[in-house]
Amino acid sequence: MSLRVLRSVCICIFIAGIPAMIVSSIRGNNEGYVVTFGVLTAIAAIILIAVAAATKTPRIDVFSDALAEKIEARVNELVTQGANEDTARQLVRQTIDLVRGSE
Repeated sequence: MSLRVLRSVCICIFIAGIPAMIVSSIRGNNEGYVVTFGVLTAIAAIILIAVAAATKTPRIDVFSDALAEKIEARVNELVTQGANEDTARQLVRQTIDLVRGSE
């Protein structure tokens, strides 16, 4: 089961559990239903907390507009000197991939 499915199921159980506890406590004196829905809601919350703590969320890299403008100016300078623009931009992409370690 993927993490997205697990999170979605737990969120649905958590959201449905709160009104289920309220309705079951209003409708009758059977505390078994209230306790059951309460325990299911608590378990869903614990699973959500555990999944959030155990999984690594990738952070977005800091983007520098000034550095991007310098790189763009350098690519334009290379193109005016006769370099192929597609090749220069591909070189920039490959350099970014190398730095990120994604290839």
